[in-house]
Amino acid sequence: MSAEPIDVVCQFCAAWSRADADELLAFMTPDAIFHNVPIDPVVGHDAIRSALEAFLGMAKNVEFEIRNIAASGSVVFAERVDRFDLGGGHVDLPCNGVFEVADGKIAAWRDYFDMAMFSQQSALSDEQYKRLRDAHGA
Repeated sequence: MSAEPIDVVCQFCAAWSRADADELLAFMTPDAIFHNVPIDPVVGHDAIRSALEAFLGMAKNVEFEIRNIAASGSVVFAERVDRFDLGGGHVDLPCNGVFEVADGKIAAWRDYFDMAMFSQQSALSDEQYKRLRDAHGA
């Protein structure tokens, strides 16, 4: 893994296509913060693992397409379209991610997206949606 913040984020986004929670966690500091801004943040590997596994257990064909990316020091802004199959639907979700990188690892990751768009495209059942929210402590 390259330690340049923008490279770390590019490699992390590419790793999503392999759907491996251990690989994704390896990009993060042990006390990292992961915040899908429409719902509660999760902190630390154990909580982040729960959130990742809840999503990866339901999602198929995950791809993070980076449209634009820029860094200012250790902060990286990535405009993306996240694509995946979830709950019987296909999702093309525009989002903006803000990553704080420390010592070659992601210390904070905040994603901003439209939850209504996510819900409409994913076609999740109420139970599946609840499992995802519960994994974020919501």
